[in-house]
Amino acid sequence: MVGNKSRNGRISSLIVNIVLILVALACIVPVMLVISISLSSMDAIYETGYTFLPRGFNFKAYEYIFRDMGQILTSYGVSIRVVLIGGFVSVLFTAMIAYPMSKKSFRYKKQVTFIVFFTMLFNGGLVPSYMLMTNMLQLKNTIWALILPYLISGWNVMMVRTFFQGLPDEIFEAATVDGCGEYRIFFTIVLPMSKPAIATVALLQVLKYWNDWWLGLLYIEQDALVPLQYMLYRLMNNISEMQRQMMEGLGLGAETFPTEPARMAMAVVAAGPMLCVFPFFQKYFAKGMTVGAVKG
Repeated sequence: MVGNKSRNGRISSLIVNIVLILVALACIVPVMLVISISLSSMDAIYETGYTFLPRGFNFKAYEYIFRDMGQILTSYGVSIRVVLIGGFVSVLFTAMIAYPMSKKSFRYKKQVTFIVFFTMLFNGGLVPSYMLMTNMLQLKNTIWALILPYLISGWNVMMVRTFFQGLPDEIFEAATVDGCGEYRIFFTIVLPMSKPAIATVALLQVLKYWNDWWLGLLYIEQDALVPLQYMLYRLMNNISEMQRQMMEGLGLGAETFPTEPARMAMAVVAAGPMLCVFPFFQKYFAKGMTVGAVKG
């Protein structure tokens, strides 16, 4: 009987490992393929298709992207500033909204919870948002136009609130007896104990700010404030136009302009920094998402 249980345990472990290996490959293989295509020549792609090893190895796609190095560095700087400022302020405000919502003694708990939940179902729409940002707040062509629209997420607030509700009440009671006010409890006790939830919100906001190009398209006209994703979006449009001209036979050959490698090279340039950041948040991210999902 013991032998059967041991054998069944080994078989279950083997199946789990195989499934995890397949999932890992499903995540790694596309990245390898994208990098390989970005380093291949257009002639090789036309002849052999997509391969996991570069064919006709060259850096023409990256040379095209980085030909205006000044704009690339400027756009990187804008995106980094947006991520740092927006991520920090977003995490702070999210936690400050979620903390009173998690307290049973908060008088307007139901009303605030309803307002936050309502924003998860409905929004004002594009035209009112644009008028608010440009006409009322006068934030067009400022870095705050890239930050404020994504500053607070109802989903993040509800998740952090659920995490705060799982913290032991005895700690807060002891802190109150020792004379701590709400601000001191929040900054010295609640936030340090909520690293998984805070890290989860930080990662979600960082990814949202880093991957966004839509706000740049709406509110930014100055090159000095163009974020990285919007700059790559404009390059993508240029590639599409060049490809159209090439198909019409206006003298732009596939060998002189690597359309497919350039697209993949842009994906590498855009995703590279986030691939380096994610491992530092991974352990907190999994725990924060799990706790926020199962505790009520």
